[in-house]
Amino acid sequence: MITAMVRFSRLTLESEDIISFLKQEVKLKDICQQMLYQQIVARAAQERGIGVTPDEIQMEADRQRYEKRLESAAATFNWLAEQLITPEEWEAGIRNHLLARKLAEHLFGRDVERYFAEHRLDFEKIVLYKITVPYQQLSQELFYQIEENEISFYEAAHLYDIEERRRLQCGYEGKLYRWSLTPEVAAVVFAARVGEVVGPLPSEQGYDLLMVENIIAAELNAELRQEITDRMFQEWLESELNHLIHNNTLS
Repeated sequence: MITAMVRFSRLTLESEDIISFLKQEVKLKDICQQMLYQQIVARAAQERGIGVTPDEIQMEADRQRYEKRLESAAATFNWLAEQLITPEEWEAGIRNHLLARKLAEHLFGRDVERYFAEHRLDFEKIVLYKITVPYQQLSQELFYQIEENEISFYEAAHLYDIEERRRLQCGYEGKLYRWSLTPEVAAVVFAARVGEVVGPLPSEQGYDLLMVENIIAAELNAELRQEITDRMFQEWLESELNHLIHNNTLS
């Protein structure tokens, strides 16, 4: 049995130790899954005559170098050494990424408009603010104080929210799609008026007060188009992997 090694600075890590660590961190399954996805992509692309040219790889490499501010060949080689990969391995990774993108566009690019039309409501966004406190009574008191203009929603979030990130951002939760929320919460907040305080609602951490600052209508721009393509492609990959596992199990 041949054991591979990875050199990290002056230290050497055996491949068996790396696999053991991934198992202990419950990450090995995800890595194996990604490897099988890569094989599925390579096979499907070959069957459809889809490939990646050296010029395309070079363009993507230049883009990454610009993004990482690697302005010279020496800086690029140093960065690659820090990542424990060779230039050839970097190019192979770029090739795999571009091949997956090309295959995704080939399979689903023409279906994006239809998918968007069928799932339009899913891609509506809200700008959501949230306050989570541990006790229902406190949540109810804050609700009444905000309603009576004794304190603003943002001030209450800054003072009382149990999560530090939201406290520092005065309750800002983010720009969220309908599908990223639980069905119960989505039904409530998308039915609320802008600026209306909703709650208290029980949650895993305590009790929530919610406020929608803005509702953003769904628009099929370039970013969303790519997101839909990626979603459809991921669903296809999972289906292909399940089919592969099922066939191997039966054989």
